[in-house]
Amino acid sequence: MTFVNPLLLAGTALVVLPIVLHLIMRRRPRLLEFPALRFIQRRHDANRRRLRLRHLLLLLLRAGAIALLAFALARPSLKLSGVLASQEAPVAAALVFDTAPRMEYRHDNQTRLQASGELGGWLLGQLPRQSQIAVLDTRLGPAVFQVDRSAAKQRIERLETVANLQPLPGVVEKALRLLGESKLARKELYVFSDLARAAWPADSAAALQDRIAEVPGVGIYVIDVGVEKPTNYALGEMRLSGQVLSSRSSLRIQTELLRTGPPGERTVELQLLDNQGKEQKRSERSYRLDSGESQQVEFRIGSLGIGTHQGLVRIVGQDALACDDVRFFTVEVRPAWRILVAAPKPAQRYALFLTEALAPTVFRKRGQTRFDCRIVNLDQLPRQSLDDYAAVCLLDPGPLEPAVWKRLGDYASDGHGVAVFLGRNARPVDSFNTPLVQELLPGKLRRQARAPGGDVYLAPRALAHPILSAFRSHVGSIPWNAFPVFRYWELEKPTGTVVALNDGRPALLERPLGSGRVLTMTTPVSDLPGRKPWNLLPVGEAWPFVILANGLMSYLVGSSDQQLNYLAGQTAVLRLDVRDRRRTYLLTVPGGLKFPLSVDPKRHVLAITSTDQPGNYRVQAGGRASGVDRGFSVNLAPEQTRLERIDRKELAQLFGPFDYRVVRTRNQIERDISRGRVGRELFALLILLVAGILALEHLAANRFYRE
Repeated sequence: MTFVNPLLLAGTALVVLPIVLHLIMRRRPRLLEFPALRFIQRRHDANRRRLRLRHLLLLLLRAGAIALLAFALARPSLKLSGVLASQEAPVAAALVFDTAPRMEYRHDNQTRLQASGELGGWLLGQLPRQSQIAVLDTRLGPAVFQVDRSAAKQRIERLETVANLQPLPGVVEKALRLLGESKLARKELYVFSDLARAAWPADSAAALQDRIAEVPGVGIYVIDVGVEKPTNYALGEMRLSGQVLSSRSSLRIQTELLRTGPPGERTVELQLLDNQGKEQKRSERSYRLDSGESQQVEFRIGSLGIGTHQGLVRIVGQDALACDDVRFFTVEVRPAWRILVAAPKPAQRYALFLTEALAPTVFRKRGQTRFDCRIVNLDQLPRQSLDDYAAVCLLDPGPLEPAVWKRLGDYASDGHGVAVFLGRNARPVDSFNTPLVQELLPGKLRRQARAPGGDVYLAPRALAHPILSAFRSHVGSIPWNAFPVFRYWELEKPTGTVVALNDGRPALLERPLGSGRVLTMTTPVSDLPGRKPWNLLPVGEAWPFVILANGLMSYLVGSSDQQLNYLAGQTAVLRLDVRDRRRTYLLTVPGGLKFPLSVDPKRHVLAITSTDQPGNYRVQAGGRASGVDRGFSVNLAPEQTRLERIDRKELAQLFGPFDYRVVRTRNQIERDISRGRVGRELFALLILLVAGILALEHLAANRFYRE
């Protein structure tokens, strides 16, 4: 137990006053003359004992009231656990600041980070002398105590939001680990946060509680600088129809407009950047949203020229949080990919289903197809030059010359794509199990499996593979069972399954080969009319087959795995043409600054790690006519700007059984820090006891003296 005003304990000496008063004002017995003197004497003795007991009770009540009053004025505090300390004893203190982009939310002409810095600077001045002080934020970096108080003050003054950040509970764990290394008895942790739910993931509770348990007695103070009812418009995740497009296809841009706060109306505009980086408005749309509502925003752009195109989607107008009002994008437009389709005679009829799925006749006449398919007979394949094609498809091939398989293997190894659709012509089986063929196929052929009942069909278990990405928006509504597979090839020890049948056997498999890839399908996608079909995949309203064929071919030509849009902090990788022998490039970051880049000679790629700033980045080399002009975009992760606040129940579950305090104002901080250091004050309880004792004394005195 400690005392805020220990000198006032001297007031307990005033207990002599009621003693003196009782001695002076002691009531004396009256003399009564009765005939029965013996009875009077006995009554006299009884009255004297009763009066003595009453005087003693009043004496104790009055003395106790004065002693408790003096005790209360000394303001004692009680700390039932932890280490006893005083207000002036040095402490080990860690100040943790949330520097997520949402801390730029402006309220009362002040961002949440500025409010945190202001409270942090004031709190720094309240810490006792000789304290060890550490200032941490959510940017990546080590946790150390500052050299002195002025260094800690400068660190607070230089706080700024960062996009590439670590989770707030992880920083709190680092701060607790640092406090645990201090030899000072008292340890205090201050967390400055807007209490956004995104900053306190529930899955971090176990690790956080384990770390708190390692630092017994630590005082934890969560300083809430957030706004109780924020208002904001925000754009969600940017979704593009493709990051690498054919010059014959259009670009579809999708995102969401979200509203936090009361209903309102906003306009969203689409801007494209010209060669000089100036914005040109292409479209705009207005939306009215209710509180908490979101609406899908979609734009379409056609007639994009070959090359790199960059742009942005922006909410028109200002609100309290500007960083989530814009999303950036980059796409590359290339000529239509040339696909070589080799099929048995008559090749045109054999390849009908696949080529119509990839390049429908209607779009081909309009010049709007992404793929330019050329069909040849399988016996013409040895004389074809493969370098002019982005991918080669073999439809139901029979035995081929070893030299052809060798050319296909070399073609794939150089970074191209090969697709093999096995069917009725894959005989004899041994001809497909030779070493040259097995370099391309994912396993040896065993036998043909039959399912005449129509109860076997494609059943993708996961849609994570790029080939299946277009199906993610149709989960649960894809009628695969309407397109049964009646016959397919079983493979021995298959590897790289992308799509399986519902009986568990593979239907589509992938095998990497050099810097390219080979896809094998165990059932064909084309056949001659009049033959008993191996499957009904391309028959009827076969929209799943069309999506699958386009996803498969996009993956083969490399358009689906080329990433040009990143989240802040991710390493951007740009693949270069192997024929380009330049050693250095120039990177232009948002804001106009330029930096030189070196090529990774082994991978022949450019790797850019400095992607903390959202915006459009440009990579250039040489002149405009024959030089390189590439680019990529960086956006904030949508959860970094979510303002929905965590409630006290969720926060309590995060800290578990350990004590913590949530405060908002300086007065609350001072009160709780004092309580944390010296314990809980007993002043209010003691004053109540004094009042109760005085009330008892008053009642007893009135009764005794009245008698």
